[in-house]
Amino acid sequence: MSELIDRTAMDLAGVIRRREASAVEVVQAHLARIDERNGDINAVVTLCRDQALERARQADAALSRGILWGPLHGVPITVKDAFATAGIRTTSGTPLADSVPDADTTPVARLLTAGAVLLGKSNMPPFGLNYQCDNELFGRTNNPWNLKRTCGGSSGGGAASVAAGMVPLELGADLAGSIRVPAHYCGVFSMKPTEFLLSGGGAPPRTIRHMSQPGPIARSAEDLALALRLLAGPDDQVREIPPVPLEAAAVRPLASYSVAWMSALPGAQPSADIVNSMTKLALGLTDVGCHLREALPEGWEFAPLMETWAELAYAEIGSGMDDTARQAFAEQLRIEPDSDDALLRGAHRGLSADYRAFAATLNQRDGYAMALDELLQQVDVLLMPTSMTTAIEHWPTGEPIPVDGRPETYWTVGLGYTTPTNLTGHPVVVCPVGRDRDDLPIGVQVVGSRWRDMELLGFVERLAEFAGPIGQPPICT
Repeated sequence: MSELIDRTAMDLAGVIRRREASAVEVVQAHLARIDERNGDINAVVTLCRDQALERARQADAALSRGILWGPLHGVPITVKDAFATAGIRTTSGTPLADSVPDADTTPVARLLTAGAVLLGKSNMPPFGLNYQCDNELFGRTNNPWNLKRTCGGSSGGGAASVAAGMVPLELGADLAGSIRVPAHYCGVFSMKPTEFLLSGGGAPPRTIRHMSQPGPIARSAEDLALALRLLAGPDDQVREIPPVPLEAAAVRPLASYSVAWMSALPGAQPSADIVNSMTKLALGLTDVGCHLREALPEGWEFAPLMETWAELAYAEIGSGMDDTARQAFAEQLRIEPDSDDALLRGAHRGLSADYRAFAATLNQRDGYAMALDELLQQVDVLLMPTSMTTAIEHWPTGEPIPVDGRPETYWTVGLGYTTPTNLTGHPVVVCPVGRDRDDLPIGVQVVGSRWRDMELLGFVERLAEFAGPIGQPPICT
């Protein structure tokens, strides 16, 4: 059954519909791959073997009666352990949240309604507050490309699962880069949709109301588009979600696109490998006829962007805490007003923000978003690095990280290039485009205009064809 592994979700759905293989065979093949590889990687932390096989049998029985559940009929998926799953342990990576919910949260329910088979829950850092994937409950998740490197976070277990062939599709969530950094580190595709396009399904009261979005991790841009259409739409638990039509974008040749690109944000210089990959990609797109211009939104600099993101994020994170809890939280994460790390400086202001400060932060946010809007009125997409480096070694949280021999603050290295578009709310796709000198994957962020997510994915499909496959992790060969 090895021919059923390492295929896209759309491929597998077609195989099942045409009865070239049963849903049971597809699920068994992926469970066998988990048994084979998960021990070294530790990506799937709650395995639903019996439930998955029973649902696969039900899928086969339904198909034999001519009943198709949906576009993912019989296709195996994993779900980030932050999402509530009916009857299945949900932990958010910490004993404090360990519970067995009575119901599926909205995005999980929508994938299951479309016919997906849940194989298990994927690992994450406690409450998603890190871009490495480690916790007391389940331990550390390793990168399939190099077990000594992190898979990223917070949706790290899911990206590692997809990269290692254990599952074709993962449901993640992204407040600061949690879907995109792991995809970049692990060499797979991922998408943070336009803010409020998808519901996270969190029942009131909600603390985090801005910048966080669920999104898919997959092996192709086409799978991202399929998942996006299934996940989007109004939700009676989250009133902000509008009914936005998501029709497939018209197929355009790559040369018809106009593209802005940057290799660095002022104040956050990426490694030479990242800069070289961006430059090589830009030259290649120019050679095939794309109209390129090197540009970044007016007024964008790393530190003010990161501080504004942190002010907004931590004002909302801290809104559900009393003074004692906020103080303990700040001490745990070493949040200080005079920190060298821009994220921690902004987090300090956010935790202590009053209404006027919160409103001022929202106004700053609007300014950065409008600057990006103005650039995207002149071009179809913006290309930018996903992180300052490829996958880092497993590293002490908060400690400076060397980038080409110079020390950089911990949060800057991992999240300096993803938080800006959480702040502005624009849709972003990570597309793998190559490898660095250590054979680690490099993924580029492709940013599009708000609410034009499907057009963005249309470009990424052409970009992926141009870049070509980057190969498989060593653990898969």
